[in-house]
Amino acid sequence: MQFLVLGYDGKDAQALERRMRVRDQHLAGAEKMFKDKTLLYAIAMVDEQDKMIGSMMVVDFPSKEAMEKEWLAKEPYIEGKVWETIEIKPCKVPGFCMK
Repeated sequence: MQFLVLGYDGKDAQALERRMRVRDQHLAGAEKMFKDKTLLYAIAMVDEQDKMIGSMMVVDFPSKEAMEKEWLAKEPYIEGKVWETIEIKPCKVPGFCMK
């Protein structure tokens, strides 16, 4: 089952600093997920000044519960209090995008 995950960073003055502190861990985990085919696509959201303010990830797990247990429970942007708000929506990625 595929999910669109939108993680919105905090808006306080230390938000970008928290993101940068755990970014390498986040990217390493995302790279592993991509190799395991649980991460299909990802972007960093930016504001008009090109400052990172959130993340968008399309992931593929057997269920929402599996996604929460296998990924979100140990995601550095959650543990590091980078993402203040998270939206999770089921989605369907067309087959030609997954080749």
